[in-house]
Amino acid sequence: MKNRNPVMERPWFLVMSLACLVAAGLLIASFIRGGDKLQLCSLPNTKTQISNDYVPTAMQLQAILHYATSKVVPQQSVGEIKVSFNVLKNLAPCNFLVFGLGHDSFMWASFNPRGTTLFLEEDPKWVQTVLKNAPQLRAFTVNYRTHLREADRLLSSYRSESLCSPSTAVLRGNTGCRLALHNLPKEVYDKEWDLIMIDAPRGYFPEAPGRMAAIYSAAVMARNRKGSGVTHVFLHDVDRKVEKTFAEEFLCRKYLVKAVGRLWHFEIPSAANVSLSGQSGASFC
Repeated sequence: MKNRNPVMERPWFLVMSLACLVAAGLLIASFIRGGDKLQLCSLPNTKTQISNDYVPTAMQLQAILHYATSKVVPQQSVGEIKVSFNVLKNLAPCNFLVFGLGHDSFMWASFNPRGTTLFLEEDPKWVQTVLKNAPQLRAFTVNYRTHLREADRLLSSYRSESLCSPSTAVLRGNTGCRLALHNLPKEVYDKEWDLIMIDAPRGYFPEAPGRMAAIYSAAVMARNRKGSGVTHVFLHDVDRKVEKTFAEEFLCRKYLVKAVGRLWHFEIPSAANVSLSGQSGASFC
């Protein structure tokens, strides 16, 4: 999601791009309606059954057209994408919150047909650019209060700030905790998110916002879940120090269920469920 520069037109890249585009189109098209669940029906050694009454969404058709006519492909690898896709095909339609708006946004939205997919982006000009060409997507601008250069200090000092404490942490209106995203749209706070993808904001130069607040806020959302089940959190670029360190502090190694390439997948239970096991409220993990 971060790289917005046109890709170089190399023969090998075009071949790989075409392969990925065809695969993406087949994945999207292979969704079928089965009762109240969406299922992927093209399994090895089985006869494919297609629901006669299933109608692809406009978003799915637009996604196929977009990737079939574009030289720009999603930044995540096929293996990394499959991690989220496998969860989405079992849960969709669901509530899917994505930190970042980019070349893969059409793909994520199409993987969640008839669900709610919402994108949070730091750059208002980029939001306008993307939505001009893809008005079907839903995106909001986020104002971050952090800088990447502050990561170590924020990590070492948050425990002394009571408003950051996991036992009482909230996001809406929490101006006292700099890691809390306190001014997001009302819809973000009012919904319970089944999946949260963190692939933004930028985190590769000192003045960039970094993903500290996104990671912390995702952890708070997951812990405050009132409904049944876990919250699936996907964090990209875990090869970088800040992403890895903050993930281990707030998303917790014990909730890490899958790691592919530079992507980690966590299944985080609500704090109410965790408290039954006797875990202290003084730590996220």
